[in-house]
Amino acid sequence: MTTLHFIDPRTDGWRPAPDEPVPHPAPGLLLRHDQWRALRTRWPAEVPVGVVWPNDIDIAELAPDLHRLDLIALQFPRWTDGRAYSQARLLRGRWRWRGQLRAVGDVIADMAPLLWRCGFDGAQLRAGESVAVAQRALRAFDGHYQPDVRTAPTATETPHG
Repeated sequence: MTTLHFIDPRTDGWRPAPDEPVPHPAPGLLLRHDQWRALRTRWPAEVPVGVVWPNDIDIAELAPDLHRLDLIALQFPRWTDGRAYSQARLLRGRWRWRGQLRAVGDVIADMAPLLWRCGFDGAQLRAGESVAVAQRALRAFDGHYQPDVRTAPTATETPHG
């Protein structure tokens, strides 16, 4: 099993875009959703870009732009608010997006297994959370009853729909 990558913001190659409505395109910028809306038609194809997407805005709005995005950071405003899990499942399942998918915000170590199963490949834990505890949480269960976005259903699993 490939593991979830835990992001250290001090060494991360991606950085938040300047707090201005229309920042100048530069590699490794993480744009807010409103900045991406303003720049999407003018962003140079050769410049890698990421977007931080709130969990209360329909992720389908990003679907036409997925081929242009290198990173999508989905926000967890509170660890008890699971809407970003659903957004991740849609990105990975419905649209088969294969770029970097990162959990940001109020992300705690206990969330690691579900983040992984929903398609996240990176997480930035909130201050004070332990990466070691999150890595142990990823190994806590040997199997699951339901398939996830990373595995195909087995012959004994019946698709619901």
